[in-house]
Amino acid sequence: MKKITIVTVHYKSKDLTLQCLQSINKLKSKGFELETIVVNNNPQEKINDLKKKFPKFIFLETKENLGFAGGYNLGMKKAFDDKADYIFIINNDTILDENLLVHLFKVAEKRKKAGLLSPKIYFAPGHEFHRDRYQESERGKVLWFVGGIVDWQNVLTQHRGVDEVDQGQYDQIEETDYISGCAMLIKRKVIEKIGFLDKKYFAYYEDSDYSVRAKKAGFQLLFVPQAKMWHFNASSSEVGGSLHDYYLTRNRLLFGLRYAPLRAKLALFKWGLSRLLIGRPWQKIGFRDFLINRFGKGSYEA
Repeated sequence: MKKITIVTVHYKSKDLTLQCLQSINKLKSKGFELETIVVNNNPQEKINDLKKKFPKFIFLETKENLGFAGGYNLGMKKAFDDKADYIFIINNDTILDENLLVHLFKVAEKRKKAGLLSPKIYFAPGHEFHRDRYQESERGKVLWFVGGIVDWQNVLTQHRGVDEVDQGQYDQIEETDYISGCAMLIKRKVIEKIGFLDKKYFAYYEDSDYSVRAKKAGFQLLFVPQAKMWHFNASSSEVGGSLHDYYLTRNRLLFGLRYAPLRAKLALFKWGLSRLLIGRPWQKIGFRDFLINRFGKGSYEA
């Protein structure tokens, strides 16, 4: 029997982690064995209460904040060493439909070239970007991610369908440019060929980088709308805050100068230079750190 290992990383918001683990406990597992690994990426916070509530889950502790990439890599390596056939990485601020993995697994087994697969992701009710835009009956049906689009000319990534109410307009299984690290099912063959997430990114763009690497290695990236989940958006960082300014500036440059066309690389570097003149403080530091090759956690201090 095939084995799927779920890997999630706790950093803060223990109540959200609890909700996530409760939803994992309700998942159906038709045709596969299911295992769960929880990485505590916040050494200052003890989560013994979660360990007691979920005794069948595997808990790993980090000695320091390893970021998104490092935290997930720790859990992914454990899963890989334990012979998982699939690894499903998810944010801890999510709630999963009980049939989510059944749908993803069915498609992954059928589509032999598929390497990374994504479910349909909604905003959790009341956590939409534009909360006043929606009727009460529409909450829980507002789309957060139904596949990713990479605009290579401007080196920007975006979520297809974001903020739209789901009316069945994205109900076809199809290939996508990238898959969000919020929820990514990874075949073992992908890890065997391209390895794990790049720790240079620490946070943001590591999922886009991994998607590009998988696609270059010959794997398909598939969006599977029958699989569904809900995301409590931006629970680990403030949208538009200093953390975003730093990592998005630095990592966009790293991602773009690795993979974008030459003309786009030149334009992106000019944009980086402009941050030194008109950018916000942490954008300036992000560009500086890119220039001096300071990656990983880098200079950012909350």
